[in-house]
Amino acid sequence: MKKNMLLVLVLCLMLPAYSGAADFLGAPLVPGGETLTRTDTRLEMKVDQTHDGVVGFYKESLKEFEDIKFRDWPDATYIEDDGNLKWHSITISKEDQDGTNIVIMKDNWTWIIGTLILRYIGVFVVLIVLLIGMTLSGAIISRSVGKVDVK
Repeated sequence: MKKNMLLVLVLCLMLPAYSGAADFLGAPLVPGGETLTRTDTRLEMKVDQTHDGVVGFYKESLKEFEDIKFRDWPDATYIEDDGNLKWHSITISKEDQDGTNIVIMKDNWTWIIGTLILRYIGVFVVLIVLLIGMTLSGAIISRSVGKVDVK
């Protein structure tokens, strides 16, 4: 009997993942959901709860993280991690007849590099607009000052 109890205790300490809640890449999963597709980078599931119930579940589950942003779109609610978690986004679609769809995406380098390239290009676009504006205003001011000096 003591050996069995010791074995159970050792197993509980060595395998804590089995006693915890289900998750995908560290993002919690709504209990009772049906997994539609699951790969290393994407999980799609359907639950029989309302959209507001699923959003409430994620607001409660993710309240300890500071870098989580909730965006309410017309057809879905988009939850984004701007920190260093393994997952990038959770998309909760608005209800249809069968339930609510949830899609969890892994953070990937394509998104990260794409964002950096857009910011890099954006800086140069702003600088070019400023250069054109300053050149035009300089030309206008030079001509108007030149006409005043001639008179």
